[in-house]
Amino acid sequence: MTQLTGRFAPSPSGPLHFGSLVAAVASYCEAKSRHGLWLLRIEDVDTPRVVAGASEQILRDLEAFGFAWDGAVLYQSDQFEHYQFYLDQLLAQGDCYACECSRRSLREHGVRTGPLGQIYPGLCRLKQLPVANHSLRLNTEKASSIGFSDRVYGEFALNLPESVGDFVLKRVDNVFAYHLAVVVDDQLQGVNQVVRGADLLENTCLHLYLQQKLSFATPEYMHIPLVNNALGVKLSKQTGATALDHRHASRQLAAALRHLGQTPPAELGNHDPAEILRWAVDNWNHALIPVPPRTAAEGIQD
Repeated sequence: MTQLTGRFAPSPSGPLHFGSLVAAVASYCEAKSRHGLWLLRIEDVDTPRVVAGASEQILRDLEAFGFAWDGAVLYQSDQFEHYQFYLDQLLAQGDCYACECSRRSLREHGVRTGPLGQIYPGLCRLKQLPVANHSLRLNTEKASSIGFSDRVYGEFALNLPESVGDFVLKRVDNVFAYHLAVVVDDQLQGVNQVVRGADLLENTCLHLYLQQKLSFATPEYMHIPLVNNALGVKLSKQTGATALDHRHASRQLAAALRHLGQTPPAELGNHDPAEILRWAVDNWNHALIPVPPRTAAEGIQD
């Protein structure tokens, strides 16, 4: 039987915050409660957005909160050769093409907007532009509806041509897109369980289609409810989320478990973080995770 392998994959665009902690707890407990591995990946593929020292801070935060990952930390910035290999495969298959359109030109063209931003209608599909100095898009013309069964949100599907269009795999500035990087990483690391925020449900349909085109395995997916700020907006670095405080690690861990529908005893909040995580793994029940109304999807920057 194949061993279950999960992962936590933060972006080093700033320090971890409470929303990050909830995602880490959920992915850790889901993997460890099923006797699986829990990998740590630093998603620094978008190098212009990387904040100096953030990767090191993320590792310190996780250690302070009692997490222990399996194996070496993977950095996406070390994987560019792999991303290019599979991008070349898609180009050779005729599934990917060069595009000269900018967001501004698409607005001027009057393209529609969907859950993940502008719906690209394939304006450059037949132009046969050179790969150099252009963005590269995956052709979704024949994708139709792509769906999956989520362990929390149930059945979910998205019609890619109608709702997303052809999406970018490499930007004109030569930065590989999140979609390509995460799909390749999961395949090469043997990740067969993905736990992440509900704002990425739509993106998962893009990843499923890309997996099909590359003949990759499809992981099991579980999306968790987001942590919102006082204004009802997703807690994130962009919305001013407060960095995790090591002095209150145990209390914040207990709060993260409660957000996930778990019921840690009140006295557990005074225990060591590692002990709290042991309790969490031993008592984990993903069926208790609340399913609130869906929030807006998160578009990944092209």
